[in-house]
Amino acid sequence: MSVVVRVRAAPAQQARVELADIFARHGDAYLASHYVTWTQRKVARAIVNCRTAALGGHRQWCQQCGHERYRYHSCRNRHCPKCQTLAKAAWLEDRQQELLPVPYFHNVFTLPHELNRLILASERNRRALLDLLFQATAQTLLAFGNNNLGGKVGFTIVLHTWDQQLRPHFHVHCLIAAGALAEDGSRWIEAGKNFLFPVRALSKVFRAKYLESLQKLLDNNQLDVPNHLTELNSPQRRLRWLRTLRRKAWAVYSKAPFAGPQKLLDYLGRYTHRVAISNHRLLACEHGQVRFAYRDRTDGDRKKTASLPVDTFLGRFLLHVLPPGFMRIRHYGFLANRAKKSGLAQCREQLQVAAPAPPEPKTAADWMFELTGVDVTRCPHCGGPLAAEELLPEPPCPDKSSLSWDTS
Repeated sequence: MSVVVRVRAAPAQQARVELADIFARHGDAYLASHYVTWTQRKVARAIVNCRTAALGGHRQWCQQCGHERYRYHSCRNRHCPKCQTLAKAAWLEDRQQELLPVPYFHNVFTLPHELNRLILASERNRRALLDLLFQATAQTLLAFGNNNLGGKVGFTIVLHTWDQQLRPHFHVHCLIAAGALAEDGSRWIEAGKNFLFPVRALSKVFRAKYLESLQKLLDNNQLDVPNHLTELNSPQRRLRWLRTLRRKAWAVYSKAPFAGPQKLLDYLGRYTHRVAISNHRLLACEHGQVRFAYRDRTDGDRKKTASLPVDTFLGRFLLHVLPPGFMRIRHYGFLANRAKKSGLAQCREQLQVAAPAPPEPKTAADWMFELTGVDVTRCPHCGGPLAAEELLPEPPCPDKSSLSWDTS
């Protein structure tokens, strides 16, 4: 077991730094000067330990040539940039099975930045106000489907909480079919190919539904209101603050995906099983600064680089850690989990199309071969079959910086 070393490649061999390296090198200093929640500690510890001996793994050897290698387990945390690739591929395959032969639209509902401080004030607030974002979006789309089309629409909502520079930017992406299923399931009601619902009307209804529920949460003391939010520390100021939000135009975006719903699914798939930033965007971490690539949406989507102090970078990343068990992908209308099987069957019946053949069950090795072209069950040297044995996790070492992130 002496060959099981919990280290990564030497910095000289690395083209770019990884998020795990930044946490491992600078996590202790960050903890010494910043408050970190139990959930954030758990996420950081998982990222640092991912694919190291700390989580155990397998020793594999070729039964023909004797070649050996060690493969360590992934943390499988949804915030880890090295995990969830297989889960994302399986999710995309499931969603593709649900697509109907109709146009699809891409809608985005965004919360105004005036709400950021209240959302980020506590984990309780995050859960309540992001749940409310889902509810207000879904209620708005269902109401428009019923009033404008006369039936039940079906759509998937994916939550994003960040922008390209990891700043708070709370919004949801919706993939919605252009049409509706009649309430009795007797017919499919077509919608326009170039236009679904008017975005200005969507914005007004979305704003009204969100603020109505937000006011109830505040009135019933169901949110944590810190002292520094002076605009909320008295009923009179709270009403003025809500009136200001009601007068503001809330951003709602709608566009038909010209490349087809599969391309939109691929776009959403980049973010469904990843949070804030991926390792390939990290360029360097040196002299107390983290340099990373981003796309400037305000400048024609041009690719640029940004540099942040390590503490600022880690703080921004941890802002996007979601409460435990919070579902950031949800389905509504005839795609709601309880009604999906019968709803899709009725839609296909009215559209006169057959359900696609279910995909063959795939193992993790099958997915790896499909995604990378590498057969992980065969020896990379001679192609012979690999045998494996389980390795126990490495006991924690006092000199590992990840020890400070222990949540026990």
